[in-house]
This record gives sequence, structure tokens and C-alpha cells, in this order.
Amino acid sequence: MSDPNVDMSDGVQMGARTLLAHAAAADDAAHDGLSGAIADFFIHDSHRLDERTRLGLARLIRALIDTVKGELRDHGIRQLQAQGEGELAESLARSTGVFAALSESGLLRDRTLMAELIAQVRQEQLAAALPIQAHDDPEQPSLVNRLVQHPDRVLAQCAMGLLIAESRRRSVPEQGPLPQTDLSAELHHRLVWWVAAALRQCVPGGSERDMSGAALLDRVLAEAAQRSLAAHDEGDRVEAAVMRLAVAIDARPEELPELLDEALGDRRVTLFAGLLAHALGVDYAVARDLALDSASSRLWVALRALGLERPAIARLGLALAQADPRRDIEAFAEQIDTIMAITVEDARAALAGLRLPVDYRAAVQALRRGPA
Repeated sequence: MSDPNVDMSDGVQMGARTLLAHAAAADDAAHDGLSGAIADFFIHDSHRLDERTRLGLARLIRALIDTVKGELRDHGIRQLQAQGEGELAESLARSTGVFAALSESGLLRDRTLMAELIAQVRQEQLAAALPIQAHDDPEQPSLVNRLVQHPDRVLAQCAMGLLIAESRRRSVPEQGPLPQTDLSAELHHRLVWWVAAALRQCVPGGSERDMSGAALLDRVLAEAAQRSLAAHDEGDRVEAAVMRLAVAIDARPEELPELLDEALGDRRVTLFAGLLAHALGVDYAVARDLALDSASSRLWVALRALGLERPAIARLGLALAQADPRRDIEAFAEQIDTIMAITVEDARAALAGLRLPVDYRAAVQALRRGPA
């Protein structure tokens, strides 16, 4: 039997306030949804991510977060159990929603992080789509495999290092963690602290936890993050490995066209970008952007700056156009005469800015664009 002394109006009022709060939240969500739809409508097609890239990017981001989350959470659980804090360790083990927390916070919209991840996804997609070029000798191994057998020990070790790094990068699972984040030290640093903070927020029972328990959780997560940072070696990345190989090869100008052609023929976009970067004297990321840029003529200018002639540029352009649907092969064919009209000196002068430090170039661009 109900208690006649209980004022039922209190429950009704609380329910009404909850409904009002939900209505207000729905109104905000509808506003944000409309803003997103409008922004999406006005994005130029050349800037829009295709569905395959979007899915690849989503999978890579989740895998990176799962990787860092697993490292931090596992270490934190062990530390808490060792200190006799079994209940808190169990709460940490039950934490969920880290990806959602980071996504909703806006942290994952970081331009530097997203630029790197989008480039990694597109680089792998381009490599997978490149036509395999048959060697004159069908028994001849690929370029990197031949270099592994090279009598120059340094060259052979660098080639083997690239094979190992590439195998790690390509082992992205459908879901779950990666062997390692394979990010630069700067981006790994950001992601680790973001995930540590998101884990803290997602551990159940946060509002009921006393100050000592909250302080212990903070200390354990911070220690786990610092442990992850100390263990990270960006020298293991594919980008670092391929640049070491490009330096070891140190291709002469007359060797470069064939090496670039063979790199694409072997579906090794990383090696193509590494050889290009070393020859131009620019960072790997700059050369990779040139290779992936289908909207401008920067790659052709870069190839002219290296002295490549018409047949070599035509072969490279054809291979890239066959692999990248964003490239217009007919437009490239019509442009080849214009490309060849660019002198080597003019091409080098046009690309001089790419050799400047990346932070300096970013600052120049920010000043040119003005306030956001």
C-alpha cells in the first residue's frame, strides 16, 4: 500500500524537469545536426572523403585508441591490484566509452593528427590499387627484396628494416588494438594523454569516489601514460625506415627515374615518397603529400625539378592515374606538354619553400589566411 504522506507531485516535477532537459538537449542536437548537414552539402567534391577512405579512417582511429587504451588500462589495473585496490582496479577494467568521450570532446579534430591519419589511409589505398608492373625477368624479385640481398650491409639492413616496419603497419585488424601506434613522437604524446584523461572520465563510480581514490586513479593513469611515452620509439615507424633506406640508396640523378618507376610498380608508395623526399631534400610527409595530391600539379613540378624527362613522367603519371580515381588521365595527357615546358631551374625555384621547416611554413600560411 502506498504511503499517504508521500507527495506524488515531487516525482512528477522531477520527471517533468527530466523531460524538459531531454527536449532542450534534442533541440541542441537538431541544431548541431543541421549545421553539420549544411557544412557537408557545401564541401567541394574534391575535398570530400569517399566512403572507402572514411571507413578506413574510422577503423584506424578506433584501432589507435584501442591500442593506447589497452596499454594504459592494463598497466593501471596491475598497479591498483598490487596496491590492494581491487575494487578500483575492477572499476577501471569496466571502463567503456573512451572513443565516444574523445570524439564528443572535439580532441580528435586535431588538424595535425587527422592530416597524418588521412594520409596513411590514402597511402595504403593507393598502394593497393597500383597496377603491378611485370619485370622483364619474371624471376626477378621486387626492388626492396633485391636490396635485402645487397652486398652493402647498411643498405641490406635498411631494406630489411623497411620490410619489418611495413608488415607491422599493414597488420591493422578489423577491430581491436594494433602492435603499436606507429605515430610520430608528438602525435603519440598527444594521443596518450587524451586517452588517459578519457579513461579517467569513463571509469564507473567517479561521482561517488572519495578524494583519495580519485587521486590514486589519477596517479596510476599518469604513470601508465608516462610508461607508454617512454617505450615509444618513432624510429620504428615506416616513414623513418623508408627514409633510412632512401639515404642508404642515395640515388644518382640518372638512377632516380627507374627507381621511382619500380617503387610504384612494386606497389610501394612509401618507397616512392622516400626516394622523392631524399632527392628533393624535403621531409617524408611533404613528399607523401606530393604523391597523394591529385588536385594540383605539384608532383609534376617536383619531378621536373629532379630533371625527369617526358617518358619517365608519363609512366609515373599513368600508373598513379590508373590507381587513383581522383586523377584525370585525359587531363594529364593534355598537360604533359605544359609540364615539359617547365625548366628544371624554374621548377626548383617553385618548390624552394617546401625545403623550409614545416613550422615556419605553417606560420606563414596562418598569417596569409588571417583570423579563423
